[in-house]
Parts: sequence; C-alpha cells; structure tokens
Amino acid sequence: MSLLEDWRKVAYNENANKNELERFWQRYFLLEKGVYEQLLANPDEKVEGTVKELAERYQLSIMDMTGFLDGINDSLIEKNPIEEMDENTKVNLGFDRELLYKNMVDVKADWLYGLKQWEDIFDEETRKRLYLEQKKSGTVRVGKKIGRNDPCPCGSGKKYKHCCMNK
Repeated sequence: MSLLEDWRKVAYNENANKNELERFWQRYFLLEKGVYEQLLANPDEKVEGTVKELAERYQLSIMDMTGFLDGINDSLIEKNPIEEMDENTKVNLGFDRELLYKNMVDVKADWLYGLKQWEDIFDEETRKRLYLEQKKSGTVRVGKKIGRNDPCPCGSGKKYKHCCMNK
C-alpha cells in the first residue's frame, strides 16, 4: 500500500470515532499551518528532497508529510508523484503563489490564506482580488428564465410558446 493510501485510510476513515477524527484534523491543521508559515516566509527557496528528508526538516511524521504533500500538490508548479510515492521518493514544494492562495480560499482554510506571511508576498489589494476571483469561480449564474409569452431567443420574432418552447 502506498503512503497516500495509508494517509487517506486514516484521515478519511468513516468508521473512526467522530471525536478522534476531529482531534486528528485539529492536530494536523496546526502542523500544516507551521509548514506553510515556513514555506511562505521564504517563497523563492527551492525546497526539495525525499519525503523522509522533508518530514524531518519540518518535524513531521512521514504520514503527516504525506498529508501535506497531498494537500499542496494541486498548487505546485511541478506536481509530485503522490499516488505511488514512498518515503524515499524525491519531491518538491515549488508552489505557484496565486494558485496556492486561491486553493486555500477554495477549501475555506482561513487559517492558511489569512497567514501573516502572505502580506509580504501580495499586497492587500492583490489578496482581495485573488480571494474574489476564487469565490466567483465557484458561483453558477443562472440566466433569466424565458417566459412562454416572451419573444423567442432564436430571433424569429414569434412568442417563445409558439416557436422553440417545445423543441
């Protein structure tokens, strides 16, 4: 079984005690926040190594590092082979700044997109713009409903009910 499968088996265990799972995620989110604080403090640093080396660098267990790699993978410039990685797999943490910020907004991780370190990366206006772009990207706008007595949108000049309504 791969590291990722092991991580997901524990993190998303539907049979686990709800309180235990909640404590698991609270602990993990604190660890995750610590890693992001370090990464964002020096966003130009090229961070790479084996899963084991990065786990040691950020004082995480291999399992927690796997969870972190799973979470950040969609925000990386060069994706890691997370599906089949083991502790000796070479990985990188080179992230796309805007994409990472937007992904944090998308998963409603305010403890991450609200980190003080973002202030040194993006000014307030840029953070606000990225936040709104991400929020709007998930919004589905439904067009105005065509009434049966409205002009048909096909441009025939007929009422909708006598033209395209039943097609």
